Amino acid sequence: MNYSFTVTLQKWYINHKRPLPWRDISNPYLIWLSEIILQQTRVSQGLPYYERFVEQFPTIKDLAAASEDEILTLWQGLGYYSRGRNMLKCAKMIVANYDGVFPSEIKEVKKLPGIGDYTASAILSFAFDQAHPVLDGNVYRVLSRYYGIDIPINTPLAFKTFKSLAGEILDKKNPAQHNQAIMEFGALHCTPKKPDCGACVFNETCVAAREGKVQNLPVKLKAKAKRIRHFNYLVVLSNDKTWIKKRKSKDIWQGLFEFPLLETPQALSNAQFITSVDSEFGITNPQVKKVDSIKHLLTHQTIYADFWVVTSSHFNFNGISDTFEVDLQALGTEYAIPVLISKFLESPLMNV
Repeated sequence: MNYSFTVTLQKWYINHKRPLPWRDISNPYLIWLSEIILQQTRVSQGLPYYERFVEQFPTIKDLAAASEDEILTLWQGLGYYSRGRNMLKCAKMIVANYDGVFPSEIKEVKKLPGIGDYTASAILSFAFDQAHPVLDGNVYRVLSRYYGIDIPINTPLAFKTFKSLAGEILDKKNPAQHNQAIMEFGALHCTPKKPDCGACVFNETCVAAREGKVQNLPVKLKAKAKRIRHFNYLVVLSNDKTWIKKRKSKDIWQGLFEFPLLETPQALSNAQFITSVDSEFGITNPQVKKVDSIKHLLTHQTIYADFWVVTSSHFNFNGISDTFEVDLQALGTEYAIPVLISKFLESPLMNV
């Protein structure tokens, strides 16, 4: 253990840590819930979701008894919806295999859906004070800068190297506080851009600060070019009702609801869309108008979505598989929808 680093780090943490509801508790269910919600999510965004989930599902057995639609509706707006689906699968598995008691052995925890090395280590460290080092983006950044390591962090070699190093410096007598401290330090002080190195408690021992490499570390290999997709939604509005269907394929937003969709290689003109609607749905000469276009950015994809609205009391999708009519107000409450659809519903352009 790097005694000086650990002592300095934990002193900083005691003086600067944020008062968060999943801190200073040992309930593995609540810790697990917070960790899943905070994956790819800022604390400020995830906190209200955590509070709503705890209120609606106070125990893991309560969560396991929920339906997927209930989970996804509550999850709506957080993105990465596979987290919500895996959370439900995980809860059901814990109830079925462990009588609702969260397992306390890392091999067992890693078998659960949606739980990888970081999440398993965090749960066992925070809930059971077990000596498992955590390795998330914040920890990578702190260790890379402090020790001056330029191995690209999105490579297998980096995981091996940083995991070993995190284990070496771990305070095995107080692993929960140590892990919380290094993550919090990365989140609040050793930030990705413009960290205040002059006021840093490690400014005399940090390699990156000493060698002027703070903005160059950690190193990350460039990601592949994003996939470009063009979505064309057919939005039927009639007497405050509309038609929707559930996304079932193993793709983004699986299990969420949306308007009938045509995905095309490029954007469509009005005439092209009408022809496509006839070909796809067997609906001839619909009177449609494109009322909104939204660009939606995902981690690995960019979606250009056009919303084509038809207002007619005679227009419906009867006979078209899995499409059904609902109250417009039910979208986002009874039926979980992607943020992309929420943006459209909030647009004044929808009222044509």
